[in-house]
Amino acid sequence: MSKKTVVIGASTNPDRYGYMATVALQRHNHPVVPVGIKEGEINGEKILLGKPDIKDVETVTLYVSPMNQPEWYDYIISLKPERVIFNPGTENPEFENLLRKNNIEPVEACTLVMLSIGNY
Repeated sequence: MSKKTVVIGASTNPDRYGYMATVALQRHNHPVVPVGIKEGEINGEKILLGKPDIKDVETVTLYVSPMNQPEWYDYIISLKPERVIFNPGTENPEFENLLRKNNIEPVEACTLVMLSIGNY
């Protein structure tokens, strides 16, 4: 089953994990919406700027450092995802607790690893 995923912290730089995750999600046939702070596209998918209204989000995967996450809290919660994946280096107990209070599952994991071992 495909899981619509929003990549927060998407980048056109192929060395960045937000880029790698977008490509890997496409390769695994998951609809992906890259959201970033700079215009561009990843593998034909336009990076959306700001905090776009996105419907039917199953997963948000996070590539934003904990110190830059507070400005994203309300937006991510408003997307009503089933889960938010905190990739290595993005772990944030404050935000994880806030998600739980909003019935959203926080997951500390690596999107790339989850896809590669088939438990995404």
